[in-house]
Amino acid sequence: MAEIISNEKSKGKGKGTLSRKTVRIDMTPMVDLGFLLITFFMFTTNFTKPNVMDLGLPAKSEVPPNAVIKDKNQITFILGKDNTVFHHQSNANDLTAENLKQTDFSGLNIAKTIAAAHKNAPNPDIFTVIIKPTDDATYKNFVDMLDDISLSKKERYGVADLKPWEKKIYENMSK
Repeated sequence: MAEIISNEKSKGKGKGTLSRKTVRIDMTPMVDLGFLLITFFMFTTNFTKPNVMDLGLPAKSEVPPNAVIKDKNQITFILGKDNTVFHHQSNANDLTAENLKQTDFSGLNIAKTIAAAHKNAPNPDIFTVIIKPTDDATYKNFVDMLDDISLSKKERYGVADLKPWEKKIYENMSK
């Protein structure tokens, strides 16, 4: 609280002189108010944690690291623009516009495609799904692709860059 202390000493008779008054302000209530405001804002602030997506990596397999996976033991998905997905089971010499098939994320199309390719694989133990996102693909498409792989219960998958021969065919198909 504020307190006014006055000194009432007059030096002369007759005329009144001004007395000096000293003012002392008690800052205790102001400090209390400051701490109350800080506490209020701390309790009302929304403390959010950053959203982080866990990437479930496949378990280590028994396949040697330099083993060559043949074309029919793998399926490659190319994530394109407008939620389109292209897939093939070809190499650089065999890939044509007819071999590059188009699908989308509606229903269980991707999971069914993976299941059919796995069923026709000569060695299903080392069957691998390869995801190749393009610059036109969205992050949502990539997450949807990982979800479809988990629905198909395949543990061997990888993410790779688009090869030049695949990019050429993809650009012709997406026009």
